[in-house]
Order: sequence, then structure tokens, then C-alpha cells
Amino acid sequence: MQETFDRRKITRVSDRIFGRGSLYKRVRNINIALFTAALILMATTMLVAFNSIVSQVSADNAGRYAASTADAISANIVMEVGIVGKAARSAAVTVWLADEHNAEKKTLAFEEFSNAVGELYSSYLSVTATGSHNYYIIDEYDTLSGFQPFSVLDKSTPEHLWFFDMISSDKDYLLNVAMDDVVHQKRVWLNYNVVRDGVNVGVISTWLDFSSIAGELFVQYDNTTLRGLIIDENGIINLDSALIGDMDADNSSQDAQIEEELGDPVFLEIIRSHLDNVDGVFETRGAPMVIELESSPYRFATIAGIKGTPWSMVVLYNPSSFLSLSLFLPVISILIALLIAFALIMNAVRNREIFKPLDRLSASLLRLKEDSDATVYGIEREDEIGNLSKTIMDLFTQANYDALTGIYNRNYMDSTFQNIMHMLSRSNGILSVLMIDVDFFKKYNDEYGHDKGDYCLKAVAKTLSDSITRKEDFVARYGGEEFLAILPNTDEAGVRIIANRLLESVRRMALPHGRSSVADHVTVSIGATTGNVLFTQAKEVFIKRADEAMYSAKQSGRDRYVFMPLSSEYLFDD
Repeated sequence: MQETFDRRKITRVSDRIFGRGSLYKRVRNINIALFTAALILMATTMLVAFNSIVSQVSADNAGRYAASTADAISANIVMEVGIVGKAARSAAVTVWLADEHNAEKKTLAFEEFSNAVGELYSSYLSVTATGSHNYYIIDEYDTLSGFQPFSVLDKSTPEHLWFFDMISSDKDYLLNVAMDDVVHQKRVWLNYNVVRDGVNVGVISTWLDFSSIAGELFVQYDNTTLRGLIIDENGIINLDSALIGDMDADNSSQDAQIEEELGDPVFLEIIRSHLDNVDGVFETRGAPMVIELESSPYRFATIAGIKGTPWSMVVLYNPSSFLSLSLFLPVISILIALLIAFALIMNAVRNREIFKPLDRLSASLLRLKEDSDATVYGIEREDEIGNLSKTIMDLFTQANYDALTGIYNRNYMDSTFQNIMHMLSRSNGILSVLMIDVDFFKKYNDEYGHDKGDYCLKAVAKTLSDSITRKEDFVARYGGEEFLAILPNTDEAGVRIIANRLLESVRRMALPHGRSSVADHVTVSIGATTGNVLFTQAKEVFIKRADEAMYSAKQSGRDRYVFMPLSSEYLFDD
């Protein structure tokens, strides 16, 4: 069962959670202790940990070099793959390759090829039709009239086997590094299958100048502290930053294996496992693998897949350029000073932004405990404290106010009424209770509907509440169309004044009631009782007597009040 949200709960929230100043003091002392311990720990371990820090930073640097270079190469290649793939998937190209001798289709395909050539790094494209094996070449200077077969590929010619390997492949595209026999340089060759209705109708190819692209990326590699290698899925080194610009290396058709360049056993075990898992192209680069080497001029090796290719980037890194520890001491001293300043500033900000508002919220909750009309601090704020304040106020409202009429509800009446009884019983004080009922309310609902009935109850509730002016008096909705007015320290004469005021206030509303036999407007019947409060009494004795008086008022014709004093039979609870 949900715990009743009343003033006692607010007291517990205020005293336990927002105890004035206690939270701030605890957090402040904990912060001071933790910060002092952290400074001592940092000072005593910094020298010991320096080598580990250097290793970690070096490993991170090696990983970043590998990742950034792999991403840059991938960006170049993926862009080219995207351009060629767009042409390979275009309707103009697939339709023409399936009907190679149709002049109109050829024209549309040539326009698609020309657009692709204009975007490609190499400004070069070749197309081979599967049906005829006709090989076409298009560059930025070609025209439609010159768009004629350059040669016919033959399966028996070793130089043409790339095409037949490609059309038998189930891959969308393949990349390989091979010599260009015309210019005698290594190039990246990109071959893209063209498929129509599930059948291969041709291959589109282009190339990239591998040395030029990689040379731009490897300009930061000095090959002493930093060296970069690009290897294929077979572990063959396609490019070595140490050989960039070496004409003999650029023109050599001999390819070295990664094992020949780096014989560290830990690295070799990891690189073999990595290469065994290469299947097609890398869909994502993934996090670089950093290996600390034991038998190499370099201290770290990093492996990163190059997205969109079957290749991997291997970066060898030697952090010999790190400065000595003595040069870091001034920086460390400044860092400690800044940390202390930061802690002091954050403590001041935390006190201003969190603890002082919480203290004000706590104080407002204490006021709310004594005065239900008090305002909870922070409701106007738009931050977490504002949300907390609104939540507390909403919970208080939901627990103590009637959802329909907006006046106090039965729950508030029960707890407050009992508190008033306890207070008055100490001095044998006097208490008056009024039971108020809307006359012929069921007929009103039948006549005007439930929406109008709700409006009637809200109007009557507001009128009754506005007519009770003393701070200690209050009106609550007792249930249905019944209301209860609690008037501490009010005698019979005072009750008469209040009851007549309530009757007249409801009459002045002049809310039409066509089914009432008393008046043509809404009226109420009031039963009142007054008596001295004894310690042994319960609130129910007053409510029961007021209810009897209200019933008598109804029997006497309604739109009136009847007073019945608290007789001797009600002096003690049954």
C-alpha cells in the first residue's frame, strides 16, 4: 500500500535528506580528504609511473598514426569505388552492355562514363563487355565517335586473365596492386562487376597511382621513429614508406612479405591471425591493434584494416623523441597548482549552485510543514532543483488537494482534523464542524449531465472555500457532493454567522437548477455542531453529529442549516 504523503513525510524528507548544512559539510569534508589523498598518491607515483605513461602514450600515438593513414587511404579508394559503382549500377550502362550494338543505348552509356571520368582521380575508365569481350577505354578527352573497342580480351592471354577472374568472382569489386606495363609503375587497380538481372554483363575498371596517393600520406613518416607499410590479405607489402621515391622500388615487380621485414615472434603470431580473418574487404576499420615489440628497432607495431579494401595498415613506431622526465617537472608542478585551484573553484561553484539552493529548499519544506499554503522554493527554476521542487509540490498537492474541485481532500481533512483535535484537547478548547451537502445533486446530474455536475461541484467548492476567511479554518471535500468545514475555537454564535454566510454565498452564485423543488438555483443544506474537545474523543463524533444535523436540515426543507450541539452521548468514543 502506498504510504500516505502528509506533513510527517515532509518532515522526514526535510530532516533526513536536507538536514540544514549537513549534506554540504559531509561532501566538503569528503572532497577535501579525497583530494588530499589524490595529490599525495599522484606525487608519490608519478615518477614510478612515467615509463608506463610514455608507453601508453606511444601506443596511442602509434594507433592514431595507423588509424588516420588507413582512413585517409580508405577515403581515396572508397570515393573511387563509389564513383565506379554508381556507373556500374546505372540503368544506362547495364542496358547498353546487355545490348552492346544499340547506338542509342551506347550514347546514354557514354554520357554516364564521361560523368564518372570527370570525377575520378585518374580521369580514366575502361569497360569490357562480357558478351563480346570488347575492351573500351574512356578518358577525359574522348568523344562519342571515338568510343570504340580498343581490343578484344582473350582468356589465353595472361595479361587478360584479370577480366575472366573478375566475372567469375562473386564480389561486387576487387582491388589489387600490380604493375602498369605501359608506364612501368605500381598502381591500384579497381575492377567492378556490372550485373543485370543477376547476370554479369561487363566489368568497369580504373586505376589509382598508388605511389602518389600514399606518398602524400606518408610525408610525416621519417622511417626512423615512424614507418608505414601497406600489406594485402596475403601479407605482401604493397607499399613501404621507407621506399617512397625510390625509382627502383617503384618499378620493381618483386613483392616482399611482411615476415621478411619484421621477425618479432609476438607480432608475427598476431599478424598471421589477422590475415587469416580477412575475407573480402573490411566493412569497417575497427580499432587498431597495438603490439609491443621485443626484437625490433621499433618499440610498437600497429595493425589497422583499411575500410573498403582487403589491405591493412602496419605502422612501426619508436618513441625516442620523448623528452626526459626532468623537463616535465615544471609542467607537473603547474598541473598540481591548477588542480588545487580547480578544486577550490569547483567547491565554491558547487556550494552556490547546489548546496545553497538545497538549503533554501529545505527551509521552504520546513515552512510547508507548518503552513500548507507556503510556497516550495525553486518551483520557478528550470533545472534539477526546479524539477525536484515541482515534484515535491505536485506530490503534496496530489496528496492533500481534491483533483476535481481544487480544495482540500479527505486525506488532508483526516490528518489535519486529528491534529486540531489533539491541540484543542490540551485546553478543553471548543470546536465546530459543518457538514454541507448540495441539494438534489443527483437530479442536477440527470438534468444537465456529468460535465455540468463537475462544474457545479467546482463552483460550490470555490464559493465555500472563499467564504472561510480565518487562517486556521478550512473546507475539505468529504466525498461526492458533501463538504466538511472545520472551525477551531468557534462557538455556536460563530457557527451561525459562518453557516448563514455559506448559504447566502451559494445562493448568490445563482447556478440554475431546473429539477430542484427548493429554488430555481443550486442550494446547499448545512448541519453544524459545536463542543469542547476531550482527549478521549475522536474526530468521528463531531462528523457524525454534524451529519445528523445536516440530515435534519434536509428533512426540514433544505437550503438551510440546522445546529445540534455535541450532546453527552458523544462525549466519549465508542
